[in-house]
Amino acid sequence: MYYLIVNELNLKKKIHAHKLETVKKVFEAAGKEYEIVLTRNKGDAKAHAERITSTGGKHTLIAMGGDGTVHDLINGFNDFENCSMGLIPLGTGNDFAECAHIPTDVKKAAELIVNSEPSPIDYIQLDSGLRSINIVGTGIDIDVLERVYRGKNNRRSKYLKAAIASLAKFKSHNFTVRYDGKEEKHYGMLAALCNGRQFGGGMKIAPDAVLNDGYLELFIVDYISKFKVLTAFLKLLTGKVKKVKEAKTIRVKCAEFIPEKDDFTIEAEGELYDCNSFKARIVEGQLKFYLPDKK
Repeated sequence: MYYLIVNELNLKKKIHAHKLETVKKVFEAAGKEYEIVLTRNKGDAKAHAERITSTGGKHTLIAMGGDGTVHDLINGFNDFENCSMGLIPLGTGNDFAECAHIPTDVKKAAELIVNSEPSPIDYIQLDSGLRSINIVGTGIDIDVLERVYRGKNNRRSKYLKAAIASLAKFKSHNFTVRYDGKEEKHYGMLAALCNGRQFGGGMKIAPDAVLNDGYLELFIVDYISKFKVLTAFLKLLTGKVKKVKEAKTIRVKCAEFIPEKDDFTIEAEGELYDCNSFKARIVEGQLKFYLPDKK
């Protein structure tokens, strides 16, 4: 059974309601049995995923939304052996869809699901129990997201505007990173563990990341002066990480971040969580996801 997880608020927009009808026609033409599951409140998608993947049957959960919907579904997953996931992008940023090369055209995305089999990919598992399919991090990205959520603009450009505002005011913080038996102290702007390549509506911080290679990209940006920060940001935005001398990327299986300050917020697929520290590891090939041949 295929379950199309859709935010009810999205369907109030004619363009999204039309896209759902397009997707339904694809599934019906392929003779696939499906059910539309509407979400209304925060946490609904996760609850539906918990319910559906606890039945013991073989089911596919399809996020008709953006990164947040995918995040909720993987955090509600109870049966990785029998169940799989797919994505039909309807979000604003769609960072994971771009990382996974999933078509933004909903008809093509639906055809990908009905005409292929899911492939095993990795995901990030935090010690707290939280999961992340794309990137989990902390630093200036938290400030950017808080600005985005305070605004009313739903266009993708909102991320860029928020990032520029954050660059002008954000202050670096002291934190410790542990990985591969090493411990490093940093005074930095950003620290992240990446399974996917980009976040924040298109910032390509881990261009070499692969969704199914069994590794995470540990990405750290140390303090950058106000005079250089905009130039560095533009390089990060376009995937030219190696040209930013304050940035470093290391392939790891797991890592731990310990902040100097007590109030600590992390983000995963744009969702914010308060914590004192976070430790995460890669879980190799357990999630079955519908992807194009090119990964």
